[in-house]
Amino acid sequence: MSALSVRQVRRRYLTLYGLRWLPTGLMVPVMILLMQERGLSLPQIGLVTTAQGLLVLALELPTGGFADALGRKPVLLAAGVLNLASLAVFTVADSFALFFLVWALQGIYRALDSGPLESWYVDATLAADRQAEYERGLGYAGTIVGVAIGGGALLSGGLVALGPLGPVSALTVPVLAAIVAQAVALGTLLVLLVEERPATGVAAVRASVMQAPRMIGQAMGLLRRSRVLLALVAVELFWGFGMVTFESLLPVRLAEVVGDPERAAALLGPASSAAWIANAAGAALTPLLLRWPGAAPGAALLRILQGATVVGMGLLAGPVGVIVAYLACYAVHGVSNPLHSGLLHRQVDGPYRTSVLSLNSMMGQPAAALGGVVLTAVAAATSVGTAMVVGAVVLAVAAPLYVPAWRADRRAAAGSAGAVAGGVAVDPPRPRGGGVDPAGPAGGGVEPTGGGVGPTVVAEPVERR
Repeated sequence: MSALSVRQVRRRYLTLYGLRWLPTGLMVPVMILLMQERGLSLPQIGLVTTAQGLLVLALELPTGGFADALGRKPVLLAAGVLNLASLAVFTVADSFALFFLVWALQGIYRALDSGPLESWYVDATLAADRQAEYERGLGYAGTIVGVAIGGGALLSGGLVALGPLGPVSALTVPVLAAIVAQAVALGTLLVLLVEERPATGVAAVRASVMQAPRMIGQAMGLLRRSRVLLALVAVELFWGFGMVTFESLLPVRLAEVVGDPERAAALLGPASSAAWIANAAGAALTPLLLRWPGAAPGAALLRILQGATVVGMGLLAGPVGVIVAYLACYAVHGVSNPLHSGLLHRQVDGPYRTSVLSLNSMMGQPAAALGGVVLTAVAAATSVGTAMVVGAVVLAVAAPLYVPAWRADRRAAAGSAGAVAGGVAVDPPRPRGGGVDPAGPAGGGVEPTGGGVGPTVVAEPVERR
């Protein structure tokens, strides 16, 4: 990895990151509407999506530990192949069982894909320059994902607007385009991602499987010892649940106010594109929020603000009001993702980075599955608007979970100021080493060797992040 410069690593990371999210952008406008077109009700859609959440819950930590032990590239390649398979099944799925299979494959894909690319970027950057600011590239990634998903959504809407392609329905055409995009992403990953793998060959795979539990145990140990890390990971429970509102219910809400699903899909393409451009613009504001009010208080305020935008999507009348609230929601989402991930990266370094990222994602995916079941059931029993308001409340109540990180930052700042006042110049601490102080700093936090506070970063979430 050290053969690459910091700039080369960042360029490769951003290229791979953009290609990774392009198929998602193509799918966003049509995914839910296509399942409805093929006969699934909203409660059934909520149930089939639980397959993804349950498999992520089961596999997130083992795959994270496996990626740390074997290497990030083979795990990412396996993830890409599974995503291709799920998209292929999606093109022909016409029953509850087949859509359940699609989401089961997506669950395995998400578990494998969660964390390795970001971990490779951070570790490769530090291998090139131990003092490099990897946060800059992670912040750029928030802009790249907005452009990739926005561009994909815009293309998707255009494909739908062009109408059917022979026997292929208009809503299915973007799925075919997503298959092509995923194949390109796989080929590019094979060429651009260069790493010094911990081990190779069949024996190495067996050894990595044996080492994965140790990696998981170390990551769980960090979670037990750090109140800050525990609270940050808990945010994902609320975030994952609430994200169902603008990832799954928004197309249904738009179809409701427009009155025609295909017209809504065609409208959602440009709207999704604009939303992800707003997401990219939000990510570009990350440095401003880091200066004031700071990462943790800024992230807390954004949780409340995002809840307010979701209320707008659920209650505002007419497509214009719904879309404006949707754009505002994604602008907030764009800036909150880097702040949250930056706070998370401050808590860990070294060989367990992917495992800790997997812990974070593990909480979000099953929470999203639960949100899919609960909120679609609420929508069917009452209205889509009511379900969105419920999800908005869940998003907002996560704000206090950033308080431990805020207190830890204040203690670190006070300690640095005290050292300077005593005549000792202290650089702002940044994660650089690989060791962990078992006792942790005051307040039960985890302190990587070399000290560690550094701002910003990207998830998944989105689509998660």
